[in-house]
Amino acid sequence: MENQAKILSQLTDLFTKINFFYRPQMEALFPELSLSEIECIEIIAKIDQPNVTKLADALYITRGAVSKITKKLIQKQLIAPYQEKENKKEIYFVLTKKGTEINQAHEDMHLKFLAHDRPIFSELTPEDEDRIIHFLERYNTHLDQAIRNNQK
Repeated sequence: MENQAKILSQLTDLFTKINFFYRPQMEALFPELSLSEIECIEIIAKIDQPNVTKLADALYITRGAVSKITKKLIQKQLIAPYQEKENKKEIYFVLTKKGTEINQAHEDMHLKFLAHDRPIFSELTPEDEDRIIHFLERYNTHLDQAIRNNQK
């Protein structure tokens, strides 16, 4: 149990430091956007037919929060709503040209972050990487299941 607590403590410290170090750079590059808006743009670019429900699930926030974020992004002309001909009930979102440019700048910033951190990752053996990835995937799956069970 002691090592489990140490691992979780180290993960918490790690994520806090990642946020502390990289967040100001993100805010400087996108002063007119919140981090939630940037994350929403990123998810819209990645998933097929993004709608409020899919975005809420991907961002781990409520549908109401997604509605507020998407309204702001529409006002800022970064996303546009659309409907499929066969389903007039559901509203989906697509990035506008301006939204695509924001997403590309965000992806470029992530590449910069990866390059900054590359020296520490280059010390890992392929086996180390596989173990870490395997553990993180299993832990994520465990938490996904717990979240789903809590929502029932």
